Amino acid sequence: MRQPFEYALIRLVPRIERGEQINVGVLLYCQQRDFLAARTHLDADRVRALAPDVDLPAVAAVLDSWDRTCSGDGPATRMRLGERFHWLAAPRSTMIQTGPVHTGLTVDPAAELDRLMATLVR
Repeated sequence: MRQPFEYALIRLVPRIERGEQINVGVLLYCQQRDFLAARTHLDADRVRALAPDVDLPAVAAVLDSWDRTCSGDGPATRMRLGERFHWLAAPRSTMIQTGPVHTGLTVDPAAELDRLMATLVR
């Protein structure tokens, strides 16, 4: 049976003042399946083409922290999955941001996350 899910693109905005962005991941939450995960992919060549001076290891570390937050590491341990999703998807003015939240229906949230990554990020 298909269940509703929410997702948001994770974007790298190397220079906030320019507003240019690269999709670097997807954040997906499915309440009925108790599923929350972030998948990321940092294409160094694409990033360097847009902003050659970006600290790629620092960006990779921040993206890794999104995965840890989804898993409940650190302070996120006290948060429910939905709270974690909405906290991560909240608007922010940092180099790593999310786009608008979208919805859909899926039988398999992990497979849907892989599909969205292939379609929207890679």
